[in-house]
This record gives sequence, structure tokens and C-alpha cells, in this order.
Amino acid sequence: MLPKYLQSRRLDTALNTNTTNNRIKIFSGTGNFALSQEIARYMGLNLGNIHIKRFADGEIYVQLQESVRGCDVYLVQPTCPPANENLMELLIMIDACRRASAKNITAVIPYFGYARADRKTQGRESIAAKLVANLITEAGADRVLACDIHSGQSMGYFDIPVDHVHCQPVILDYLASKKISSGDLVVVSPDVGGVARARAFAKKLSDAPLAIVDKRRQGHNVAEVMNLIGDVKGKVAVMVDDMIDTAGTIAKGAELLHEIGAREVYACSTHAVFSPPAIERLSSGLFQEVIITNTLPVSEKNYFPQLTVLSVANLLGETIWRVHDDCSVSSIFQ
Repeated sequence: MLPKYLQSRRLDTALNTNTTNNRIKIFSGTGNFALSQEIARYMGLNLGNIHIKRFADGEIYVQLQESVRGCDVYLVQPTCPPANENLMELLIMIDACRRASAKNITAVIPYFGYARADRKTQGRESIAAKLVANLITEAGADRVLACDIHSGQSMGYFDIPVDHVHCQPVILDYLASKKISSGDLVVVSPDVGGVARARAFAKKLSDAPLAIVDKRRQGHNVAEVMNLIGDVKGKVAVMVDDMIDTAGTIAKGAELLHEIGAREVYACSTHAVFSPPAIERLSSGLFQEVIITNTLPVSEKNYFPQLTVLSVANLLGETIWRVHDDCSVSSIFQ
């Protein structure tokens, strides 16, 4: 069964329209091939044939093995770890499509790496998010489709249209199936910077109350929790963030919630980067459940009993159809 927000599109629309099928092509990089297959399956299409390999010295070779002349091409490739490898692969894929006379090239980036380097917080720092945006644009992309970019201003770094896909509906749909009493719920932002995200999440989760963890960061990937704003005693706390990297922020936040008296703590995040020692922190018993999506591939060694992985393939597939048909994308999330 498709969730409510995806019922406007049925698979037979693609299957019965041969002209459309000939005009749209989906290719996958090596970053998250399983997600690309799911997207194509939802859309009723087959992934395009593409040959990607590494030379002995590490250089990347890309060759399209079917014609894309005059087609709308969608390249699915997250810039996840190894970030530089996957980013370069995406750029070369875009270049190959441009030189093969594709009509429009859309870079579908489920996880946009370097998005955290979106501003200067100290002197003599780079703004890598802007640099990566320039690289993608100069490579020849006509449009970018990205999921839950770390900060909204990063969309402004692109000089081409950006469709921002919010993965909250997928997580909200799953949490609704848990049938947790609305009076017991409280949504928690693990830091002040994520308050807007958590507030929007809480509004759609039965307008649940909001709590905020006040955190002081001492360095990159190092966090220290100071105190909590809000009431979580005896409640089910749902911590919401856009990504989990080393899990330092969310784990220390969960410790604080348990100390104050939260009954259960759930962690919800779109992007599971899971840099060490994230798995040890997340599987230590602090969380009743860790809910993530498959914007990044999760290796078998990173699975643990409390982990739940939700697919965003249908959401991305629906978004691609709407972009291709010149329909509204934002209406999916209303």
C-alpha cells in the first residue's frame, strides 16, 4: 500500500505511456545502487545501462551504453562516504550525459555531502557547499533534486533550480503506525540549530510539544550537552535531526533525557552517515528505536537490533515524475 501522499501516481501511468518512457532515462552511480533500483521500480522504468569503472590509478571512467539524445536524464548518486569519490563520479556522469546530447540533466542527490560547510564560522575557512554547487552546475546539470539538505541556504548556492525533498512524511507515516498516545509524545531538537526542523515535525505529529537540548560544541564532531528546555518527564521523547554522523550529539542528548525522566527515547534522522563510533553509541541501550531512511546505503556491519531503515524510493520516484510532468513538488508535503 502506498502512503496517502503518494497515491496520486500509479505505476501503470508509466507502463502504459511508451512515449514518456522513451523520453525519460534514469541512471545510477555506485553510491546507492539499491535505492536507484527501488526508484526505477516505483516509476515502472528500467535503470539505464551505464558502465562505471576505476582505472588502476583510481581515475573514474564513465560510458553511457544507450542513447540519451533529446532525453530527460536523471542521475541518482548521493555524495556519501567516500564523499570525494562519489562526488567526482557524479560530475563525470553529468559530463557524459551532456556530451551525449541529453535534453535535460537532473542530478538526484539523496544525500548532499559538504552541506555542513555552508558558512564561515572562523577566519580563513572555505565554504565548501558553495564550491560543490558550482562544480555540479559547471559540469552541466540543469537541475538538482536533493533530500533534506543540512541548511536551507545551501539551495541558494546553486544557479540552477533545486527541488528540496523532505523525507519527514516517510518517518511520520511510520511513527503513526506505532500508535503512541499523543499525550505521551514530546519532540526534541538535539540542538538549537534544529529547532525549526523539530517544530515542523512536532506540528505534523499531532501538534506534539517541543523540547530543546542546549549544546555547546567544543570542536568538529565533539559535543557537550548543557541543559534541556522543556518537559520530558514520563514521556516518550522523539529526537529529530537531519543526519547522524558520529552520533555524539544525539547520544548525549538521549543521556540527558533519561536523566531528567523520559520514559522512552526514539531517534529519527534522514541521513545515516554512521561514522565511528556511531554504532556503539546508538546500540548502547539509550534508544528504544533508531529510525533512519535509505538515502545512504547502510552496510550489514552497521545494523543493530534497534535500527529501522525506511525507504524513500517512492517519495523520490513521485518527485521525479512531478518534475518531469511540470507538476507541483511542494504539494506532496502539504
